[in-house]
Amino acid sequence: MNFQELLILVAKILENLKIPYAITGGYAVSVWGRPRATFDIDVIVELLNPQIDSLKKALQEISKVSYLDKNAMTEAVERAGEFNFIDSESGIKIDFWIAGRDPITKKEIERRIPKTISRQRIYFISPEDLILSKLRWYKESDSSRHLEDVESILRIQKDLDLEYLKTESAKQSTSEILGPLLK
Repeated sequence: MNFQELLILVAKILENLKIPYAITGGYAVSVWGRPRATFDIDVIVELLNPQIDSLKKALQEISKVSYLDKNAMTEAVERAGEFNFIDSESGIKIDFWIAGRDPITKKEIERRIPKTISRQRIYFISPEDLILSKLRWYKESDSSRHLEDVESILRIQKDLDLEYLKTESAKQSTSEILGPLLK
């Protein structure tokens, strides 16, 4: 199984279970910016406690031997953190980030954009929200990879909502990073 096949399976599972989601991270950068290597799939989800068992069961049906810890899932939902699923056959890891009560991740889910991949509708974080996310990650980690991702999205996406970007980056205290990139 490759990244795209696993992504499609996970999207189908989340759709069937009616769990709102948006693909983010490196995979989303490859959709909105330049293709780049990534070693996992990052997914923002609005997962609730009652949905944990069904999601766990559905994910484990992807592969006979996989890594998925129910306690980690429960803890992630309770603290709006993250949990992982690893498909042992391909070695691909999926990081599920819980949207929780954070207004930023809620907005990312609300503003998600559907794309069709191999006849499957898959929701991606908007390019603007991906830029904002990468700016926050850069501020926390100082990794130039995040700035390179932002630059590639800015170069390729010509119809970005710049007012939204500027307003939200000011709210998120990242406008000093965004400003020079917009020039």
